[in-house]
Amino acid sequence: MSFDGQTEQFSPVDIRVTALFVSSLKLKFTLTSPCVGYFVACTVIVGGFFGDEGKGKIVSHLALKDKPSIIARAGVGPNAGHTVEYHGKRYSLRLLPSGFVYDKARLLIGSGVAVNPKVILQEVELTESKSRFGLDYQCAVIEQKHIDQESQSEHLSKTVGSTKSGVGACNAARVMRTAKLARDVPELSPYLREVDVEVHTALEKGENVIIEGTQGTFLSLYHGTYPYSTSKDTTASAACADVGVGPTAVTDVIVIFKAYVTRVGSGPLVGELSSEETRKRGWQEFGTVTGRERRAAPFNFDLARRAVHLNGATQIAITKLDVVFPASKSTKEFGSLSEPAKEFIANIEREVGIPVTLLGTGPAADDIIDRRIGA
Repeated sequence: MSFDGQTEQFSPVDIRVTALFVSSLKLKFTLTSPCVGYFVACTVIVGGFFGDEGKGKIVSHLALKDKPSIIARAGVGPNAGHTVEYHGKRYSLRLLPSGFVYDKARLLIGSGVAVNPKVILQEVELTESKSRFGLDYQCAVIEQKHIDQESQSEHLSKTVGSTKSGVGACNAARVMRTAKLARDVPELSPYLREVDVEVHTALEKGENVIIEGTQGTFLSLYHGTYPYSTSKDTTASAACADVGVGPTAVTDVIVIFKAYVTRVGSGPLVGELSSEETRKRGWQEFGTVTGRERRAAPFNFDLARRAVHLNGATQIAITKLDVVFPASKSTKEFGSLSEPAKEFIANIEREVGIPVTLLGTGPAADDIIDRRIGA
């Protein structure tokens, strides 16, 4: 690229930042085709490793900062938990979108998500969100028989390390076209909606929409460490399908990585540390849903590059930076970070090729450094 006779080389990160700047202008486009033209402001959030990356924290921050009209939950079902800390209270959610902290957002669950009626009704009550909650009438319903099937399966319980939430059995029933749907459950009837219609109506108006994925890229049934995986795809394209949004409606895909890698249950983990070393580093964690201790390993650049590729990611969020670099705890400005922390972020950008725009520096929704243009 040349300016005034001078040639300058631009890295992939430079080019991506420029693209982000263009997208942040939020211009309304008019299409020449018979389609109705509208600017899309649709962001998809996905986990980049094996789950537990801190999606709840990032989604809650984006909800408060970007003020979306809709936050739509995609993903597998209640077999994974998202943790949100807000105003001194800790919420562990398994189905309700983590962006509930923004009280003007519509909270929706897409038709591709398996739901446990008891779990979702409890979460709606806990978060006092009845008036703004809806789920698609075609969501598959997890029944007690599905939970029993998984609990009684030695393969799922002992080999694969299933959470025994009934999600896999429910998804299998849906494939066989025998699953009960949300429209068949009276307790859910006040909340039934056509989620894809609501989402597209918001996009046509130029409103912000966030699609919240679950679990992690390498737990995908198709792209993960099969058979040590979940029961469906977990990448950004699957999240879009879960909600009923086509790929051309997406503005950005933010992939979330923790500053180190953790994994619950069985399956390969490159560079896995001993429990003693994990505790020594302060990386010991326990699963939100299962309570099981998470295995840990240092940040994996190879997995990060592949996750960006599989998800078509445009931005990266890094969480738990304060755990690896304690001096960064609750820091709100990038310039205030220590040099080792800055170099860690710079190395991720060099190795992976897209910008790190969000940095989690503590557990609360506002413990974050937001480097996005205009943030």
